[in-house]
Amino acid sequence: MDASSPILLFDSGVGGLTVLAEMRKLLPDAPVIYAADMAGLPYGAKSEAEVAARVAGLLGRMAERYQPRLICIACNTASTIALGMVREVLETPIVGTVPAIKPAAAVTKTGTIGLLGTQATVRQRYVDDLEREFASDKVLLRYGANDLVALGEAKLRGETISVDDVARAASGLVLQPGGENMDTVVLACTHFPLLEPELREAFGQDVTFVHGAAGIARRIAHLVEGQPFTRAEPGLAVTTGDLADFERLASTFAQHGIERLERF
Repeated sequence: MDASSPILLFDSGVGGLTVLAEMRKLLPDAPVIYAADMAGLPYGAKSEAEVAARVAGLLGRMAERYQPRLICIACNTASTIALGMVREVLETPIVGTVPAIKPAAAVTKTGTIGLLGTQATVRQRYVDDLEREFASDKVLLRYGANDLVALGEAKLRGETISVDDVARAASGLVLQPGGENMDTVVLACTHFPLLEPELREAFGQDVTFVHGAAGIARRIAHLVEGQPFTRAEPGLAVTTGDLADFERLASTFAQHGIERLERF
């Protein structure tokens, strides 16, 4: 294993930085390439066929160009739709991101769990399977809040967002029948933890928020355990979208040890 071989974190936007932050705690010396498909954002409003074809195509090209030791699909929508396909076509180890229904079922006291994701994520059979396996004796309320993705992106860019905007985008979850009993919310999109302070204010302090970033980081660390790491140069982030817009995030990426921004 080449010590400079990177871990590739792929997301539709910058929500995957929540995963990178947790990964850095466990693997501070790991070389990283962060790939943001900004030209394809948002995935949540796309069809399953569009997402699968786009993710598989991009990751195939990125694997060839960057030769990563491991790829993390740091996006719930992309993972629930395309994870199996990508694993079939690439030999690189792949870590996916799936809704944290299992830990939510373990902590809920009322037995009512909210699942806040994109529209594409919450309708997937993958989610049905997770509910059946880990929360069959619970009530799982689902809501696709696509507008939260844009709000998370805006917040990272330093734009002003309001609690009212966040509450409005997520209100469809709590307004469902039984929503008043909900005490645990799964943030099933890597963008959504960026908005946790606003969501907490909107939903109330008695609601527990659960997301999978720490668990994903532990899985990555386990798979690369014992491998050598050399960070010979600053980390790299690439975008499929406009580079000038991407460069507005330079200070945010620098906080994670990524100082080079390029267009893919």
